[in-house]
Amino acid sequence: MQQPRHMSFLQTQSARRLLAWLGCMMTLSAWSVAETSKGDAGAGQVKAALCAACHGTAGVSINPIWPSLAGQHAQYLAKQIRRFRDGEREEITMQPFVQNLSDQDIEDLAAYYASLNPCP
Repeated sequence: MQQPRHMSFLQTQSARRLLAWLGCMMTLSAWSVAETSKGDAGAGQVKAALCAACHGTAGVSINPIWPSLAGQHAQYLAKQIRRFRDGEREEITMQPFVQNLSDQDIEDLAAYYASLNPCP
């Protein structure tokens, strides 16, 4: 049985829309990854040595009052660390650790923690 002509036209239009949408999403995804890969996870691992005392060696805290950082989004982590450093977010225990971090240090730390497996 042959499909009516208007059905194949609708299916073709839907397929074109789907392909266009997928193309846009792939482009946005690539742009998003490029925007978030400012840090060097390897350098961040070295810089995270002091952070491990509270946030765990693999970014998973053993104390419920200190957050686990493993698997968090790099942009989120960088924003929060900057807020601590710049005094926009106050936490007396964080201040000594973040006060001398450069923007690149922060990006490296964020990239490192984002690269880790989140806590179960």
